[in-house]
Amino acid sequence: MSVEVWGPRVERMRLRRPGHDDVEMAAGADGWWRCEVDLAHGDRYGFVLGDSDHARPDPRSRRQPEGVHGLSAHVDLDARSDATPRGPLWTGRQLAGGVVYEMHVGTFTPEGTLDAAAGRLSHLVDLGVSHVELLPVNGFNGVWNWGYDGVLWYTVHEAYGGPAAYRRFVDAAHAAGIAVIQDVVYNHLGPSGNYLPEYGPYLRDAERNTWGSSVDLDQPAVRAFIIENAVMWMRDYGVDGLRLDAVHALKDARSPHILQELAEATDALSAHRGVPLTLIAESDMNDPTLILPREAGGYGLHAQWSDDWHHAVHVALTGETVGYYEDFAAPDALTKVWTRGFFHDGTYSSFRGRDHGHPVPEEVPTWRLVTFSQDHDQIGNRAAGDRLTGSLSADRLAVAAVLTLTAPGTPMLFMGEEWGASTPWAFFTSHPEPELGEATANGRVEEFARMGWDPAEVLDPQDPQTFHRSRLAWDEAGEGDHARLLALYRRLARLRREYPDLTSPDVADLGATLVRDDAPGARAWELRRGALRILVNLTDEAWDAPAAAGDAVVLSTSSAVAVTVGAVRVPSDSAVIVEPDPHA
Repeated sequence: MSVEVWGPRVERMRLRRPGHDDVEMAAGADGWWRCEVDLAHGDRYGFVLGDSDHARPDPRSRRQPEGVHGLSAHVDLDARSDATPRGPLWTGRQLAGGVVYEMHVGTFTPEGTLDAAAGRLSHLVDLGVSHVELLPVNGFNGVWNWGYDGVLWYTVHEAYGGPAAYRRFVDAAHAAGIAVIQDVVYNHLGPSGNYLPEYGPYLRDAERNTWGSSVDLDQPAVRAFIIENAVMWMRDYGVDGLRLDAVHALKDARSPHILQELAEATDALSAHRGVPLTLIAESDMNDPTLILPREAGGYGLHAQWSDDWHHAVHVALTGETVGYYEDFAAPDALTKVWTRGFFHDGTYSSFRGRDHGHPVPEEVPTWRLVTFSQDHDQIGNRAAGDRLTGSLSADRLAVAAVLTLTAPGTPMLFMGEEWGASTPWAFFTSHPEPELGEATANGRVEEFARMGWDPAEVLDPQDPQTFHRSRLAWDEAGEGDHARLLALYRRLARLRREYPDLTSPDVADLGATLVRDDAPGARAWELRRGALRILVNLTDEAWDAPAAAGDAVVLSTSSAVAVTVGAVRVPSDSAVIVEPDPHA
């Protein structure tokens, strides 16, 4: 078989296999090195660069049995001794009308593996989930990590089960009727085990983003490295789409933009496979260019996260107005994100100190914005990794559920949210290098000290207990308030399937009115999805919302709701969904 690797910075390259003589590789004028060698499934190999005697892993390695510093293992997905038959014919799931579930493999189950996660898929089916979104599974140094410190983008982390387990998970998800979205990181590489710069100019060393050196998108081979990786997940593993991390950190002056190239490659593969494939961007730009069609001057991505939705709902539920939450204390924050998608659509952002964002055109379907009241960033980047469970009553957690699953966008849940998990989800790392671990821990303390936090309250990301405490406690899901909240999430997901108004993509079907404004965290709203009204009361007093004869309560988070002549009484800290008399 032909083995090739891009290494324009290397003057000599050899392929190394244990038990064999090194094979000299031939240099091409295009910076690619090539040789012919027989590699069977599982064979270890690496590349020796220049005069060094240390083998480096393959930049496109599919498996790293001894970690990111070790030799790569050749993977043949269709010729494995442990191969299992693929699942039944999969026709895919479109994102429109769906419910996304964000999962970190290492903390979703006690075992922290893909096979163990597959064993819990029935829980997602019962919950009404259509798409499971996995945090990054690519190779990183250490045993546990969020996954955003990846350095080998083509691998599946060995502790999760490696590529064979990944394929089993995708097959099991499809057999359960659930699509798989894989979170991928193309804007930076992690701090340990990144040997790409030894091979070639993968990074712009003089240009940095928040997490490290920028990826050099001026290099055609680097662009191809990214696009081929994206296609690999969807073609070779059968995943149904990708979540693209922090695309605002992809600095690209070329045309077409790398995001457009990714969209075009994804659409071409979708046509070939005959199933919907979805690209979801994470972006803090509030720029609908990402999701506008190419013929309208956009990049053609299918959806993007809306942090503005999260911030508005967080302030509404908690009253917290520190930092970037300050702007969302505005009385119109929730009504604006409900009806117009972005709060900052060209308005002044005090956190940024400038005008920010662009309006979402009315013709953009509402489902193209992914909306959530909790996610890995908004929980894990708090000093103690505290969920809403740590600060809200059971009544307010129920209101959060209603807001999340009746939202105009595509709702996303963070694992454990559905039962109000009591476990935190903190920022955790396991860097083997003492100096890197110490720098990570100290940086965390310094970051939160600038925000006024007591250093003693900031969890040490390198402490193994920070990771272990972040694992879900599944036993509590069947107990007391946890069980009642889980039943509410299941019922809300079922209502989305029963009432077309709750999945309508039309902006014209939306309405929102602030009916009482006592303070951030103490307001009441009437929100509309078509003919349905979602009445939310976060004030200290019951609210008598006007009602027409024949109006019926579809769902209430409080047993104290009452329907009287001309009114629906909405108790404090509750939400009610009302439908009109169908015969009126």
